[in-house]
Amino acid sequence: MATTEILSLTEIEDLAYRALVNAGTSEANARPLAVATAITEADGISSHGLAYIPIYAEHVKCGKVDGQAQPELRQPKPAVITVDAGTGFAHSAIEVGFEALVPLAREMGVAVLAINNSYNCGVLGVHTRRLAEAGLLGIGFTNAPASIAPSGGKTPVVGTNPFSIAAPDPDGNAAVLIDQSASTIAKSEVMKHAREGKSVPEGWVLDADGQPTTDPHAGLKGSMVPSGGYKGVGIALMVELMAAAMTGATLGTSASPFSGTAGGPPRTGQFFIAIDPVSTSGDEFQGRLRDLISSIRTQDGARLPGDGRQSNREKASKDGVAIDTLLLKKVRALL
Repeated sequence: MATTEILSLTEIEDLAYRALVNAGTSEANARPLAVATAITEADGISSHGLAYIPIYAEHVKCGKVDGQAQPELRQPKPAVITVDAGTGFAHSAIEVGFEALVPLAREMGVAVLAINNSYNCGVLGVHTRRLAEAGLLGIGFTNAPASIAPSGGKTPVVGTNPFSIAAPDPDGNAAVLIDQSASTIAKSEVMKHAREGKSVPEGWVLDADGQPTTDPHAGLKGSMVPSGGYKGVGIALMVELMAAAMTGATLGTSASPFSGTAGGPPRTGQFFIAIDPVSTSGDEFQGRLRDLISSIRTQDGARLPGDGRQSNREKASKDGVAIDTLLLKKVRALL
């Protein structure tokens, strides 16, 4: 039976930060990634939390991601911010970009941030929630190495490609947080099952011949099942347009895998839209949002997107997070 150790969010952030720096990541690049790691664990998304730190460290050492990269920001148009991540972590590029995006969106009513030449940005909702906490409606897109085949096809052409929308409440919180990939499940969950020697539920993956399988290894050699069939493929294509074509980043068909050491930097992209709700709705946004939320919460058993993460975060802030001891051993070995 697996054993766990309780860590506070501060301890998780510190552990991730020190491991990243020791692997060759600059302090400026390590901090935003460490903060996001702690938030991800607090949200209850362990597959994207500390479990990724050994992978990040390995990728810094092998050159798949440049731990010393310095994001380069430009403003080519009045309401447009671009950041070249320089094959570094997306988190630090997002950090630099948001510093300019938030005040610009407040000034202009709407502003966009396009990031290219970046690495995995982790949980996309972590970033859009920051925009909501700044009083803005945040919309985000990020592409990934190809893992979903087109309708009727067998060869992957687009990644699991998540999108996220976070809506602000009057108190500086994300009242609604939608964060979903184009596949029925995140690819990292399939990878986790493969590492643990467990089969996956039917409906998660297809083998190389396009046939359903519960073998995670066969699925990783085949393709992910798109959520909602052709509709999931459509979502993945939309995200590919926004995060790759609109940013000048590498398409999923050419991006190297986020796992393993082969292939060099993936050079994927992110695209964020920040909107000041007052600019488009006057004083009506919060009232409409309140009524919309009420129509859901008044139903017994109904859940609002983001509720689970919020309750997990509140509990984690108070009680800490249970982390698998074997994982902690791996991460601490990096120090």
